[in-house]
Amino acid sequence: MSKTRVGLYPGTFDPVTLGHVDIIKRAVKLVDHLVLGVAINASKDPMFSLDERVSMLKAEAESLGDGRATIEVRPFATLLVKFAEEVGASVIIRGLRAVSDFEYEFQMVAMNQRLSSEIETVFLMADPRHQAIASRLVKEIAMLGGDISAFTTPAVADALLKRCQEQNMKHNKGRA
Repeated sequence: MSKTRVGLYPGTFDPVTLGHVDIIKRAVKLVDHLVLGVAINASKDPMFSLDERVSMLKAEAESLGDGRATIEVRPFATLLVKFAEEVGASVIIRGLRAVSDFEYEFQMVAMNQRLSSEIETVFLMADPRHQAIASRLVKEIAMLGGDISAFTTPAVADALLKRCQEQNMKHNKGRA
């Protein structure tokens, strides 16, 4: 009887980008079941609510299992290692875009290893086409009226542009 290998790909996903989608597509090749953990992190001041981020990620990830792995989207507000244990993950999957990402991730891995030596961390390098994509930058481009179609799916781009319009209207109303 084979054991199901569970992986956890955590993130804020505010919003989900093509970089995230790329990592998900590649992560399903490594595990039987992939949990996409949507972090509740108020310090990041997300543009989208937790429910909106979970819903967007579910819609985008729905077809990415490619018959290789099942995918589940779950929010979490605990320590990453605790959440990984809760979902039965033996591996945490992280995407790396640049050396600066590695510095932070290196420290996280060391701490997570101290908290649970049973959970490994696997790094997937971002596809070169997606290395510059960061949710923070995509939101900034959208807020300033730039074209974000190369960074997100059409559905996410629509939701992001709508949110930007709402925020701009709210901001302009406060100035009147």
